[in-house]
Amino acid sequence: MIAHSKKNWKEDDTLATLHEVAKYIRSKNAGPFWVTVDIFCEDDNSYNKIKNSTNISPKLIAETYNVQEKNVKLFFMDHLRVVKFSYPRSRTQGHRYENDMHAGQQYVLISDSEV
Repeated sequence: MIAHSKKNWKEDDTLATLHEVAKYIRSKNAGPFWVTVDIFCEDDNSYNKIKNSTNISPKLIAETYNVQEKNVKLFFMDHLRVVKFSYPRSRTQGHRYENDMHAGQQYVLISDSEV
C-alpha cells in the first residue's frame, strides 16, 4: 500500500502520477479469482482529477494487467472519494505458479500512471 504526504501537484490540467495525487493505493485479493485495487483520495480535487482522467479507464487497466477490457470492473464512489477497479486473476489464488497470493503488490503496476 502506498501512503504518503502529497507532493505539490497543481490542481489544474497538468499531469501528475496516480501515487502523487492519491492518499492511499492498495491492492488485495477479492476471492480466489479476482484482484481489486482501491484508490483513496484525501479531498474532492484529488478524487475528481483521478475520476476524470482518461488514463484511469478499463482500457488502460486491461493493458496494464494483461486482461481483457470487457472483464475489468471500474467503480467510482463519490461519497467516499474512492476509485476501485477489479480484474480477474491470471491464475487462481494459491495456484502452483501464482506469485502474489494476496495480490498485495499489484497496485504498483498502476501507481505511476499519469492522471
